[in-house]
Amino acid sequence: MWFYAAAMPTAIALAVVKTLVLVVGGVITFFAYKAYRRTRQPALGYLSLGFGLVTLGLVLAGMLTEVFQLPLATGILLESLLVLAGFLVIAYSLYVT
Repeated sequence: MWFYAAAMPTAIALAVVKTLVLVVGGVITFFAYKAYRRTRQPALGYLSLGFGLVTLGLVLAGMLTEVFQLPLATGILLESLLVLAGFLVIAYSLYVT
């Protein structure tokens, strides 16, 4: 019983941090997309897509584990794949001229 009582503050802190990641990542994605809409520069479109993928990936693992009861390792694998894809798109956005 003491294990669950000790884990509760960590679980709450994790939920708060993941929520903040979602909010801040969403704001960054929104501003990048807004800049793309204003300038029509393809690099900014890719940048906003990349930040969106990273944000989605960072939030998805916990959500899949809690909501859909998937194993934690599956959620972490999906999270890592989305973060990798997001970083690849961000790198491509920096390469595109």
